[in-house]
Amino acid sequence: MPVAWFLALRFLREYRAQTVLTMTAVAVGVGVMVFLSALINGLQTSLIDRTLGTQAHVVIRPREERARPVRVPRAEHEVIRRVERPAQRIRSVTEWQRVDERLASEPHVVATSPTAMGDAFAMRGLASRPVVVLGVVLERFDQVIPIRSRLLRGSPRLDGNDAFIGAELADALGVDVGDQIRIQVPGGEDALVVVQGVFDLGNQQVNERWVVMALRRGQTLLGLPGGANALHVTVDSIFEADQVAARIRDDTGLVVESWMQTNEQLLIGLRSQSSSSYTIQFFVFLAAAIGIASVLVVSVVQRTREIGILRAMGTPRRRVAAVFLLQGAVIGLVGSFAGCAFGAALSLAFARLAQNPDGSPTFPMALTPTLFLTATALATITGMSAALVPARRASRLDPVEAIRHV
Repeated sequence: MPVAWFLALRFLREYRAQTVLTMTAVAVGVGVMVFLSALINGLQTSLIDRTLGTQAHVVIRPREERARPVRVPRAEHEVIRRVERPAQRIRSVTEWQRVDERLASEPHVVATSPTAMGDAFAMRGLASRPVVVLGVVLERFDQVIPIRSRLLRGSPRLDGNDAFIGAELADALGVDVGDQIRIQVPGGEDALVVVQGVFDLGNQQVNERWVVMALRRGQTLLGLPGGANALHVTVDSIFEADQVAARIRDDTGLVVESWMQTNEQLLIGLRSQSSSSYTIQFFVFLAAAIGIASVLVVSVVQRTREIGILRAMGTPRRRVAAVFLLQGAVIGLVGSFAGCAFGAALSLAFARLAQNPDGSPTFPMALTPTLFLTATALATITGMSAALVPARRASRLDPVEAIRHV
């Protein structure tokens, strides 16, 4: 065993009380960090899943028709020029197949879904509800919004006149799987569709309004033969959505929106939570670093004579410094192991105590290997950093003065 390691472990053993107290302080700090990080990350993940579970990360639409000037005659020789915004029609994305192929080459894009969507009315007997019709290729749409896994009842397929509707819409119309409803587009086509499945996407507004059908049926109903007026996109990292949207917008010239634009308040809340977590972690590790540094400074004072003898025997300054750096690293490493175990146990206990009526945790905990590795690395680095001042002081001791020290 190297001399520095031997001396570092011996010093730690001889002052067991100090060592245990310091390691306990580090363990508590790491445990608090693990618990808070798991809680905040779990809440963020749950919030994002609930919010983005019913929307694509990026949505591509055709440009709106521009306002045009209108000349309004007022008198024999007087004309007023007025800019009038035209009514927006349902229009297909120009060459949407080419745009779809372009998206396949985008590095962060995971899945795309061409969609024909528009407003309509769903009717059954005397009941009528405003709805949004979505004509989709089910296999591709399911990769963007996992609707098949959210079916409460029915068959996970869409053929011909089949349609999926939300649970609230089914209750409002008094229908179930196998029943027929009429879908009527304002000023356009109408069609009878068969309820093939009833879904619950965890969003009341979506459950009340969405009618999902096959792409060709939606195109015919909305007057978009062969067209798609929206392309829904999923990316591999949700926080890269804005950058992906910007690149697509620059390449295509279309209207491209990311979830970060349409959910700006949610994004602000997530960033505020992350900032709070980082602030708490900083002060926790600052307190642990001060504690480790204080103990090691006392250790230098207590070991002044031994350090002087080592220096008189020709021990290099860097080796003397290494003894205290290793002590700081050991305290941080061992304390982090205990802290990770403490934080994990605290997180699991908290998740079991606070539960929803369905048995799911009210506060989901995100305990990941990355979290434990990060906590361990930070604690070890903090321990070594805290040992820098005592190590520097020990290496600069004059051997003669140190040996005379009692």
